[in-house]
Amino acid sequence: MATAAPGTYRIGELSAKVGLTERTIRYYEERGLLESVKRLDGGQRVYTDDDVRRLKFIQKLKVLGLTLAEMQELETLYGRHRTNAKVLPRLVELLDAHLTTVSERLAELTALRDEIRSYRTHVMRRLAESK
Repeated sequence: MATAAPGTYRIGELSAKVGLTERTIRYYEERGLLESVKRLDGGQRVYTDDDVRRLKFIQKLKVLGLTLAEMQELETLYGRHRTNAKVLPRLVELLDAHLTTVSERLAELTALRDEIRSYRTHVMRRLAESK
């Protein structure tokens, strides 16, 4: 059986390196978020440093709130144009939309916190009156 070349990783090594499960990595590959993964003679997947960078980028986008569908949209744009000139403006649009959503959610949570504090004060007052 052929062995992985230097600078390449089998799926278990890649999983440990990026902190994702093997199943998640395969899923991202199925969804088209990883470019065509190389295989050894026996059919075993072999990943490169480019795949490591790609997976770390996917993780970053996920933390920033992008969905897999949005990531696929960006990947499709890149695949169609083979340049970031079309991808980056769309990424900025997506990030702006998520920023708006987060800002709205923060406002809702702030209002909820204020309401909880107010009601707590009301309950404490009622408690004091009942003594």
